[in-house]
Amino acid sequence: MLSKERFFPRDLSWLSFNYRVLLEAADEDLPLYERIKFLAIYSSNMGEFYRVRVAAIQGLIKYQKNTPNQISGLSPELLLEQIKAEVYRQQEVFGQIFHGQILPDLKNEGINLLLNPPEFEVHQEFIRNFFKGELQAFLHTEVLRKNKILHFLREGALYLCIKLRNRPRNYAKLDIDDLAKKSESKRIRYALIQIPTHYFPRFIELPQVDGGHYYMFLDDIIRFNLKQIFHGYDILASHSIKLNRNADLLIEDEFDGNLVDKIKSSLKRRKVGYPSRFLYDQAMPPSMLKYLRDTFDLKKRELVPGGKYHSYSDFFGFPNPYSPRLEKEPMPPMPKSEFKLYANMFAAIQLKNWLLHFPYHSYDPVLSFLNQAATDPAVTKIYATQYRVASNSQIVNALIRAAQNNKEVNVFVEIKARFDEASNLKSAEAMREAGVNIVYSMPGLKVHAKVAMVIRMENEQEKGYAFLSTGNFNEKTAAIYTDQGFFTSNELIINELGELFKHLTDWNYKPQPFERLLVAQFGMKEKFLDFIQHEIDQAKVGRPAGISIKLNNLEDPVMIEKLYEASQAGVKIRLIVRGICALRPGLPDLSENITIRRIVDQFLEHTRLFIFHHSGEEKMYLGSADWMKRNLNRRIEVAFPIMEKQLKKELKNIFEIQWKDNVKATQIDHDLQNQKFYNDEEPTRAQWEIYKRIKSGKLHE
Repeated sequence: MLSKERFFPRDLSWLSFNYRVLLEAADEDLPLYERIKFLAIYSSNMGEFYRVRVAAIQGLIKYQKNTPNQISGLSPELLLEQIKAEVYRQQEVFGQIFHGQILPDLKNEGINLLLNPPEFEVHQEFIRNFFKGELQAFLHTEVLRKNKILHFLREGALYLCIKLRNRPRNYAKLDIDDLAKKSESKRIRYALIQIPTHYFPRFIELPQVDGGHYYMFLDDIIRFNLKQIFHGYDILASHSIKLNRNADLLIEDEFDGNLVDKIKSSLKRRKVGYPSRFLYDQAMPPSMLKYLRDTFDLKKRELVPGGKYHSYSDFFGFPNPYSPRLEKEPMPPMPKSEFKLYANMFAAIQLKNWLLHFPYHSYDPVLSFLNQAATDPAVTKIYATQYRVASNSQIVNALIRAAQNNKEVNVFVEIKARFDEASNLKSAEAMREAGVNIVYSMPGLKVHAKVAMVIRMENEQEKGYAFLSTGNFNEKTAAIYTDQGFFTSNELIINELGELFKHLTDWNYKPQPFERLLVAQFGMKEKFLDFIQHEIDQAKVGRPAGISIKLNNLEDPVMIEKLYEASQAGVKIRLIVRGICALRPGLPDLSENITIRRIVDQFLEHTRLFIFHHSGEEKMYLGSADWMKRNLNRRIEVAFPIMEKQLKKELKNIFEIQWKDNVKATQIDHDLQNQKFYNDEEPTRAQWEIYKRIKSGKLHE
């Protein structure tokens, strides 16, 4: 059994990452609305964490599977306690940032977010009129009847819970003795109002006063007008609540029956999954909380105290009356101008391999590649994988157009991509109706590879062109995620992609061994272990050795143990890990040669890059796979080699710039803390420096 001291618990490590996101909201060097955006990102991340990870832990407790985790050594109950303690600590910091920094800084700019009933009569009149004329018609009020009516809370919806006291009809005529005869408990009622954020923005603009801008939560506008809703009642309290539900589709048997039908059926059940987080205003009276627990059959472990307001992810839409002032400095993507020298994308790719760095480079070459393939008479076949695509995807439209132009188009659609299942099914159906050959998910596996291949007839022979990427075929996320994309017509890579697509379209087909590509399920993990072992062997005999890796997540215990072994052999290991990191760096006689850094900035770091010294004959790969058990053991992933000297230089320079980041990078210590580190060099903010270098054409120098 693995020792728990050797590993960070996965979920606590993720919370460390999200806390790093939260700290961006406190960075006063950032524009104010960029800081507000990070509050929204933090809140959105936390909601998904509870729907997925915490729900899974609670499921283990629910079904009495309380065995300690093999890696962390923690039982589900103990892990959940530690998660709740850390979340509560972070919420305290969140409140301090929001109330102590964000709101005052907004006010200094003449932007007032009112958290109490407005003082100005013009605002009060506006709120009354807005409520009567627009809002009231969209409110649904539900008086709770515990043990009599089965009530239901919608996943992620915001509610106000109102504590009411029934006022007798002849209240004024009753004396004190008469009132005392009335049972107080029988006069108490509880009601729910769903806040209609699906019809109205969360923040309502009020009339300006003396040039100042005023906004109010939609929640508070309802609170202000509660007496207009509950006639004949005294309003004793009103507090917000929100329920998150388990997002696992719980497909019982992927190997039997129609998987697409099972996904569709499970999507409906997701909306009614068991509770994973009941978020409530911690100022709520204990009697109200107990009533809600009893009414909705909530377990203590599902209760999470919060503030007066929930769903801070709505701050993505907080109005900026001075836009674009107070917002981030734009970094518009740059075109790869060299492509203009060629008649089309195929002529460019035939001549040499190309590397694009998103979002610094425009995504247009990828769109051009598929759009030109759709209309080029010489193109006969197109193959692609689809994991997460944009809404109204230009990628999907290009594939549809290709099929309409009588190309053979084959698309593998992963319909188990969490939270994108419905979108993928919709786009797949549109492609299928246009004549695209659709292959759906493999039972028991996810296909996470991001690859596309186009076959053209040239001189009466088939010639292949490919695009391989670390990110999804998604033009929208390509503008906010850092990823690398690679165009090639290398015959060896094309042949191996052909083998991969044969396997994806016929699961019984066993592909030929992969020599250039690293493919999960077909030797990827073993190859990575071999590369690390080579560095170990070199270090043991006193030769140069080194490993530099950039990942989103590092959690696979086999890979971590191998890195520990390399560290013990004297291999210097540099890791840039954005999110989950179960490896503990800096432990004497175990990981003292391992340094881990994390970058959180304007763009989401998403690239997976692997660099091994390899006796001076550097091995360098880009890929789709993190080093997690799921990626290496339960998915189809692809990593592809970069062999050209100039392209290698570009990637190495990017890694070195990121390693030198002393503005937005932190160093993860052996206690999972994000430590700011300082050096004697000039301030380096990696994302800005990379953008500047690409813009000036000096990235490869």
